[in-house]
Amino acid sequence: MPGLRISAISFLNTAPLMWDFEHGDAAKDFEISYTVPSSCAAALAANQADIGIIPAVTYAEIPGLVILPNIAIAAKDYVRSILLVSRKPLEEIETVATDTSSRTSVALAQVLFTKFLGGARKLTPKPPDLESMLTGYDAALLIGDSALVAARTPGYHLFDLAHEWHIRTGKSFVFAFWAVRLDALSRLREGVQLARVFQQSRDHGIQPESITALAKEWAPRLGLTEADVTSYLTQNINYFLDRENHSGLQLFLKYAHEIGLISQVPELRFLGPVAFAGACR
Repeated sequence: MPGLRISAISFLNTAPLMWDFEHGDAAKDFEISYTVPSSCAAALAANQADIGIIPAVTYAEIPGLVILPNIAIAAKDYVRSILLVSRKPLEEIETVATDTSSRTSVALAQVLFTKFLGGARKLTPKPPDLESMLTGYDAALLIGDSALVAARTPGYHLFDLAHEWHIRTGKSFVFAFWAVRLDALSRLREGVQLARVFQQSRDHGIQPESITALAKEWAPRLGLTEADVTSYLTQNINYFLDRENHSGLQLFLKYAHEIGLISQVPELRFLGPVAFAGACR
């Protein structure tokens, strides 16, 4: 019987989560493909994947999913890789070109504008190329590696959306988490403890020696220093769906519902018991 199909993200911020799949033997029980966050959710919805690291907002749109406990892509404050790059101050932005790779970050921008900055703005999906996105638009919303690279571009206002959320709500922000199709669990190979496999991969991926290896691999790929990559993975990204992050996620989904982005606030259902263990890093 083939292993469950994993749809993963090919961004730096997910590399620690995939450590055991790429450097250990966890991959033997799964079939893995890499894509962008929005396509992970689409693959789960279309039954083209069994497990995916999905944008948080899409959980409300896909029935029959459960969340793998205590794993996330989150930020306690500044995240650095979700940026609104603008020619104008934040309050003056009227039109935004948004990265087609993203779903939750676009929803976050809509929530911030609508709830805190005077009302909804015109958001238009565009491929993630800063120069072309800023042709005809006041600002560009970039995520992931594109945002990390764009942060080094002089002459623009840079707004870190996780920080903008934090200063207005006092909450952490959860961008993505692992979700599993319930109907796939019957095909899980006997003896495989799904949550434990993914939690251990995360735990191994955030070990200092693993971060050092990832920094050496990714720094030249992105044109960043190893110190930049290390600080991003250890200080900006938080990999736990702890109580603090869970609270921020619930508030975001509440606001997304209030402004009409999702039809209802979903119940967050987890695979197995949830104790909100893990460090608040």
